[in-house]
Amino acid sequence: MTKYDQRSLVDLVRRPIVTEKATTLLEDNKYVFEVTPKSTKPEIKAAIETLFNVKVLKVNTLMPPRKHKRVGKYLGFKPLYKRAIVTLSEGDSITLFPDV
Repeated sequence: MTKYDQRSLVDLVRRPIVTEKATTLLEDNKYVFEVTPKSTKPEIKAAIETLFNVKVLKVNTLMPPRKHKRVGKYLGFKPLYKRAIVTLSEGDSITLFPDV
């Protein structure tokens, strides 16, 4: 595995995605994150492992289609993003909801 710049890896992962489907995937030890569109699977794996100190088994990525956004008579698009579904090894976990 090649070495990546630690500072650039932090910028790859934007935020965790919390939807109904994502919370059901938590039972299978899978976590969903929004990442930068140009990031690759090895970069995402390295970023998650360094940020959360866990062992990543598999990374699945998908780019949903862009949706139209209309403001008055002007038509545009919503921002483009990429989802990464990260499967962790048995026994590892990420706390998305810290106890307040």
